[in-house]
Amino acid sequence: MSSMKPILDLKIPFEWSERRPVLLEKCLYLPTHCQGAVHFGPKIWRQDGVFANPELPLAVEFCSGNGEWIAKVALSFPHLNWIAVEKDFYRAKKIWLRLFRYSISNLFVVCGEALAFSREYLEAQSLQEAWVNFPDPWPKRSHAKHRLIQKPFADEVRRTLQKGASITLVTDDERYSRQMSETFLSWKSGFAPEPFARELPGYGTSYFHTLWQEKQKQIRYHRYLYD
Repeated sequence: MSSMKPILDLKIPFEWSERRPVLLEKCLYLPTHCQGAVHFGPKIWRQDGVFANPELPLAVEFCSGNGEWIAKVALSFPHLNWIAVEKDFYRAKKIWLRLFRYSISNLFVVCGEALAFSREYLEAQSLQEAWVNFPDPWPKRSHAKHRLIQKPFADEVRRTLQKGASITLVTDDERYSRQMSETFLSWKSGFAPEPFARELPGYGTSYFHTLWQEKQKQIRYHRYLYD
């Protein structure tokens, strides 16, 4: 497969004091603390150059890391347009480089925080799939408030998933696993009556998935269906 070539390198396009959402080549830069900024909104997914086929259903991975998992999945499931959401700029850049290296026309990168992105750029019932792979567990009790998987995120998932669609949460952290179950308690789990599954056939691989398996950590897969 021949690789696409980016027109420009991916760089932060302005000083912190001038921060605002910027649409770059195959990447949306969504900085934090830019209240009152003008956003592109959900119509961005219909714009030329974002996806090769903008009519395909949307799927999103939050906390995409360096993009190993989503790059492979986007190539394996070309009937979906995939959005990789990663708040760390240098990790987002790695995903962006994978996109061009492997000519993944159904992948787009968002460098931004998950909740802010969802609220500004995803319409109600617009997602066919959602994934959160190994979100930061913030293991210290005093830092647990920073975890992504809490009620505000669950409410956004509820708003943006299509009827019958699913969100899959993957973690190696036992306490975070329990919090995931408690947060989505009112949902019907695809793996009931167990609180999580120990295997998920066809899941794929990622940096953390491989790392924790090598360290013989228990991987926990949670899937919740919205009906």
